[in-house]
Amino acid sequence: MKFTITVATAAHEQYAETISQMIQEAAIARGTGIAKRPPEYIRKKMQEGKAIIALHENTVIGFCYIETWGHRQYIANSGLIVHSDYRKHGLATKIKEAAFKLSREKYPNAKLFGITTSLAVMKINSDLGYRPVTFSELTDDEQFWQGCQSCPNYDILMRNNRKNCLCTAMTYDPKEKKGKQWFIRSQIKKYERWLRIKRESFLKQKKPILKLKLFAKS
Repeated sequence: MKFTITVATAAHEQYAETISQMIQEAAIARGTGIAKRPPEYIRKKMQEGKAIIALHENTVIGFCYIETWGHRQYIANSGLIVHSDYRKHGLATKIKEAAFKLSREKYPNAKLFGITTSLAVMKINSDLGYRPVTFSELTDDEQFWQGCQSCPNYDILMRNNRKNCLCTAMTYDPKEKKGKQWFIRSQIKKYERWLRIKRESFLKQKKPILKLKLFAKS
């Protein structure tokens, strides 16, 4: 299957409504952490050249956008989606790789980070050099955390004083001394079980969970 992956521009604004709907449908289908984004927000990212779009002929089949926080010291590649009819073709990986490359070109000294409930996204991030971290290592920019309000798990985040949630936090720091890379694929069963236990713990909680063992740093 042939498809095109490129940096989105104002010429792609016609797809904003469809992309916004795809993000909303993905949030409903997963029932987990993906924040909704209105069409005007998508258009703005296209105008700024801060998004990656995937097309098959004249159909939008995937998308991801860049967000900047903390005076551009922190960068997030957010809203990664792939149309349900075009999955199992490695499209998510290619879109994420393109967004990562674009982020490094635009903000070479910034720390890249993300929070996700998707094991598939964790695999992709791991391959790119991300590692899991605690929420305290993420940006303290209030606008970032306000963006979580449209996520169905926002109440879990707030009950835990923004220190824990169903999402796993991951970062890529270009300034960090490179050691042994953390690869999730080599221990996939372990992390599948860990994510399941984490989800069950949070959904049953009645008071804040201040400590929940994270992955060990490599």
